[in-house]
Amino acid sequence: MTTRTTIGAADAECVLAEGISVRVRVPGSSANLGPGFDCLGLALSVYDEVAVTVTDGGITVAVTGEAADRVPLDGRHLVARAVVRGFEAAGVAVPGFHLETTNAIPHSRGLGSSAAAVVGGLAAASALVAADGRRPALDDETLVQLSSEFEGHPDNAAASVLGSAVVTWSRGSDEYFARRLQVHPSVVVTAFVPQFESSTEATRGLLPDSVPRADAVFNVSRAALGVVALTADPDCLMDATQDRLHQDYRAEALADTTRLVRALREAGHAATVSGAGPSVLVLGTAPLGHHETELAAGLGFAMIPVDVADGVEVIS
Repeated sequence: MTTRTTIGAADAECVLAEGISVRVRVPGSSANLGPGFDCLGLALSVYDEVAVTVTDGGITVAVTGEAADRVPLDGRHLVARAVVRGFEAAGVAVPGFHLETTNAIPHSRGLGSSAAAVVGGLAAASALVAADGRRPALDDETLVQLSSEFEGHPDNAAASVLGSAVVTWSRGSDEYFARRLQVHPSVVVTAFVPQFESSTEATRGLLPDSVPRADAVFNVSRAALGVVALTADPDCLMDATQDRLHQDYRAEALADTTRLVRALREAGHAATVSGAGPSVLVLGTAPLGHHETELAAGLGFAMIPVDVADGVEVIS
């Protein structure tokens, strides 16, 4: 008797049937928002789509859009790995699956592309489980935990799961939590995206192991104020986006990003490095205009108005 190999939970009694298919849409995100290093995030209306169909065996992958020519087209693909992890967490297996991703979130620009990939894969696996009906779908808390395990911190991942703005924290080195904030309706978000990329791993390596106490206190106060500014009093956004914990340490490696942040702040806009860069985010209460477009273009950035987005959703 031959045992057929399945993908997912090794001891799964529930094997999903061939032909079940789902499609999910997942937003990008910006992390830190200035002072909230690894703990504040914001979902942005730039989306990837992930479609998964259960097949009779193996893992196949098709990619269109951003970085389509630079990612593996097999089980090593980040979204595919997340799909498998989702099946494992749900206690199910499949004979195989075909994955299609349509990428609009720029890669390696500080807009949460890797977190969105993981969240999209996990959410697709969860939606397939729900469509089968024999096991419960993964809840938001589980999606935050599993996606944060891939990332090693929950800010981008939680924003893509929950939408809006998020406050995140960890307990020990392997438990991750998040709560959604309702962003004040007058907050307007603008992203400035360059053609060049940067490595999160490389820029994170520039950060010191310790900082002066005065800087730590400064960032605690500004991160707390950030929650107030985002949810209740956007007039505080300039002060609430100040940082002494990470941006200055990365400035030399992100020279044009730093120039743009400083120029925008000098013009009265609450600009921050988006995540680990090189993109820049402005939080305000009014759309930006021609002057900011030209300023950004001179440094190689495109100005892109974005909305605060809802979290990952099943669209078919």
